[in-house]
Amino acid sequence: QGVLVPGLGTFAVVHEQVDGAEEVYVVRRPVFQLDMDVSCLRELMFPTVIIPGDAEIAPLDYWWLSQTTSLPPDILRDCVQETILLYSFQLRDGQRLAFAFGDIGILSCQDSVLCMRFHRSCVERLESWDTWVALLLT
Repeated sequence: QGVLVPGLGTFAVVHEQVDGAEEVYVVRRPVFQLDMDVSCLRELMFPTVIIPGDAEIAPLDYWWLSQTTSLPPDILRDCVQETILLYSFQLRDGQRLAFAFGDIGILSCQDSVLCMRFHRSCVERLESWDTWVALLLT
């Protein structure tokens, strides 16, 4: 299941088929589809990621997050929105700060390209069978 973070983008898992020399591999790998105000991304490029139309996408579950952080859902929602707004302002002002997502990865800007770099451990949790193929694709 994918997760939509309003104002930032969508995290999802896609199945991708890769033709090997002797086999066809189907691996699960994480993707991030950016959905940020384009005016924040002046002079920045970002990879085009297409999440399949049949992928199940849910909004960020603030209630579940509130259970893990002990913050009320409304306060948590406001914190997430303000953090995304601050990050977009920093990008617009030419600051190229990294945005870390716990055990998932880091949204960073290198050489004017804004992209999500997933942690190896995140990819390994998703794809235990063909981990190396999934890591190469990610």
